[in-house]
Amino acid sequence: MQEYKITKEIMSKKIVTFGEIMLRLATPGFERFSQATQFTATFGGGEANVAVSLANYGMKTEFVTRLPKNDIAESCIMNLRKYGVGTNEILRGGDRVGIYFLETGAVARASKVVYDRANSSIADIKPGMVNWHEIFKDADWFHWTGITPALSQGAADACLEAIQIANEMGVTVSTDLNYRKNLWKYGKTASEVMPALVAGCDIILGNEEDAEKVFGIKPEGFDVAHTGGEVDAAEFESVCTQMMKKFPRAQKVIITLRGSINANHNTWGGVLYSNGILYQSKRYDITHIVDRVGGGDSFMGGLIYGLLTYTDSDQKALEFAVAASCLKHTIYGDYNLVTVAEVEGLMGGDGSGRVVR
Repeated sequence: MQEYKITKEIMSKKIVTFGEIMLRLATPGFERFSQATQFTATFGGGEANVAVSLANYGMKTEFVTRLPKNDIAESCIMNLRKYGVGTNEILRGGDRVGIYFLETGAVARASKVVYDRANSSIADIKPGMVNWHEIFKDADWFHWTGITPALSQGAADACLEAIQIANEMGVTVSTDLNYRKNLWKYGKTASEVMPALVAGCDIILGNEEDAEKVFGIKPEGFDVAHTGGEVDAAEFESVCTQMMKKFPRAQKVIITLRGSINANHNTWGGVLYSNGILYQSKRYDITHIVDRVGGGDSFMGGLIYGLLTYTDSDQKALEFAVAASCLKHTIYGDYNLVTVAEVEGLMGGDGSGRVVR
């Protein structure tokens, strides 16, 4: 396989992401909440996870959020800086950092997430607080997810403001639909809020159920809860075409395809639809999952890098995204701490896991 170097042109690209980062408290190993006497503390959140991936690939990133002025928030910011993520545009204010608790499942027992993020600092954000014109003046890409507008009306309005300004300034806008039913609690549904935001997007990413849950768009005869590990990529072409018809600005629609055999064994792949062509990725068989949280974010980070790097090949961009997210399943925590060389190695067929000496 051809080797792709990180060029100065790629490194000069600036990607801005906007959303909430939380303190992650996970039970050790596969312990249940009722068993745990301690929790492992890390940080994570959809848009921050994407920024970390891109920073690892050598790209310039800026993560925009709102955090309180306390030691937990300072630790969070230091954690982002450790991985090379830009933090200069983080607003300070509000009362707390959101928290999520994670219980990792095993075999037939699913993982569980419990949120403790009500009234977090970003939930109180309002339009006008962020100087988007200044942030976007040297930006190439803006990324947000469906988690942010689910937090509050203010967060939804601030997100829409950012999208509209990015559109005005010619910045590419991408979204991961990321439907989280347990977050939409402020009186609006995703179906009411999301269309106006997604209408301003050039790149739309979703998984097998996002388009259905948010827009009622689904492939015929497909049951996401009972895949048995088998997902027919071709079935999702209709989802992509329906999404593009609904959102004519979109240039590409991408669907991640997860076949869940059990909590530790998934198949993984994706499709990308652009200019009337459906690209299908290689399918990976992930037999010993270490941590699947952040898998979709690692896909998005890989996709953004791929689209900016392999400008002549949507197929290569898709393969990079799928390989990057496959590797994420082997890494503990929200962040995908892999290099371009490691991803390209897997793309090229090196999945042996042999010791590198």
